[in-house]
Amino acid sequence: MGRLLTYLKPYRRSVAISLFLIFVISALKLVGPYLTKVAIDDHIARGDVSGLAWISAFYVFALVAQFVLSYYQIYLMNVTGQRVMFDMRRQIFGHLQALQPAFFDKNPVGRLLTRVTTDVDALNELFTSGVVAVFGDVFTLAGIMVVLLVINWKLALVSFSVLPALFLVTLVFKLRVRDSYRKVRTRVARINAFLQESITGMRVIQLFLQERRKVSEFDGSNRAHMEANLESVFYYALFYPAVEILSAVAVGLMLWYGGGQIFEGALTLGALVAFIQYAEKFYKPISDLTEKFNILQGAMASSERIFKLLDTPVTIGSEGAPGEAPRVAAGRIDFEGVWFAYHGEDWVLREIDLRIAPGERIAIVGHTGAGKTTLTSLLLRFYDVSRGALRVDGRNVRDWNLVELRCQFAVVLQDVHLFSGTIASNIRLGDRSITDEAVAEAARRVNLEPILRKLARGLDEEVKERGVTLSAGERQLVSFARALAHDPRILILDEATSSVDTDTEMLIRGALERLLIGRTSIVIAHRLSTIQKADRIVVLHKGRIREVGSHQELLAARGIYYRLYQLQYKEQEAGTSGSLIPSRSG
Repeated sequence: MGRLLTYLKPYRRSVAISLFLIFVISALKLVGPYLTKVAIDDHIARGDVSGLAWISAFYVFALVAQFVLSYYQIYLMNVTGQRVMFDMRRQIFGHLQALQPAFFDKNPVGRLLTRVTTDVDALNELFTSGVVAVFGDVFTLAGIMVVLLVINWKLALVSFSVLPALFLVTLVFKLRVRDSYRKVRTRVARINAFLQESITGMRVIQLFLQERRKVSEFDGSNRAHMEANLESVFYYALFYPAVEILSAVAVGLMLWYGGGQIFEGALTLGALVAFIQYAEKFYKPISDLTEKFNILQGAMASSERIFKLLDTPVTIGSEGAPGEAPRVAAGRIDFEGVWFAYHGEDWVLREIDLRIAPGERIAIVGHTGAGKTTLTSLLLRFYDVSRGALRVDGRNVRDWNLVELRCQFAVVLQDVHLFSGTIASNIRLGDRSITDEAVAEAARRVNLEPILRKLARGLDEEVKERGVTLSAGERQLVSFARALAHDPRILILDEATSSVDTDTEMLIRGALERLLIGRTSIVIAHRLSTIQKADRIVVLHKGRIREVGSHQELLAARGIYYRLYQLQYKEQEAGTSGSLIPSRSG
């Protein structure tokens, strides 16, 4: 709770004003019953109606003032609550962007969405009507207790006699409802994770006729969420009638004892009526406090999960200090005895020693699982090496500022991710230094123009979520234009043409002729025909570098590369598709 309250610090002035208003509102709530006592005892009982008009006017004034001040206080705290949620969502999203990919490997997207949306929403009521409103209920309770003790302390003690039973009921309710709130939050996260995965994979579900099974699985998660909510509803259904019964018992005791006091002349009728009115106002804040406690429990369940996310350490940070402008690297890369494992000592890479000169074109081949993509992930510091060192321009990547390091790279993946927006915005990716002319030039140089001419709005053509309105080849060309527009020193191509047709591959090959000029490049490929003109080909096998050489040298060695080549092109020795990597002369 203390940590949650720190989010109110920037808005402490609004909170202070709200607290003052609540104090005034609580005082105004005490006015009505006391005026009733004065009206009955000093005027109605004596047959004097001369002062009733003033008492009535003051009563109405107190009600109107209470309404106006309550309106302003509620508005003020709701605005504050919305601003707090805005700050919290921004903090969570900022932290998510700083976390390393290993975190996202272990946490479903749907659960992370729940933290930013549902869990933060659960805190809204705490900030708007929970934290500050608690003080109003406490002020009201304290004020009523003082007034009752001043009017008649004996009758006050009679009315307080049901409090132990009320506290016991509240304690039991508090313990039971806490667990149900935690279950609700956990099961909401499971539903969101299931929905995100299912909607993203809807084509596969429909293709393999899995709709009925998925509906059955969703029913299980949905039912568990409903049962958790029904459990909390059950406790509410018991608690509030219990409070009403105890309140009625208190009023009954006051009528019994107070009536006797009136006959004995120790209490006036007006005082008894005021007592009953105060009693009604006394038990309402107690019910409200319990409701605030429920809000608190829901907020605690959500905040536990939010703070657990925010407390997740950023293990890959920016140790180096960024300069005023990112430096331009020469493009030299050194793997020095690099070992890496995703889990424990289940090594994916072993003793990797490799030197890549500036401007050199390196191809990496090997069977699936050999560690090809892992090499590039280490370069970009998505993961840190377990042993050894990895250097760019002679400087350990751990010592680079992440912004500066990643500015040196552009990566073109097999599965291109496009964002909702336009083709131009997906090429620029928010970099305002890239002008419209530069975007158009990048599109032209990667042979994207023939495709743009077919689109009604060209570069301003709308791109739907994940780029589903474009073909795989069109998305690849956009990614090449993106890489060219950002002008990296080091280019990584990870299976960049494995999912495109021959015609599109021809376009991409022409784009690469322009893209690779003057850059250090690392090409990961299964199609060996696409990397024959690389300066060097590195063969990975079971996490180790087993062979290094040119295409002809590796074929002559008759090793792993030779066997891979024979498997792919036994029937097509000549090969019909040219190299993705153009020769230096071409």
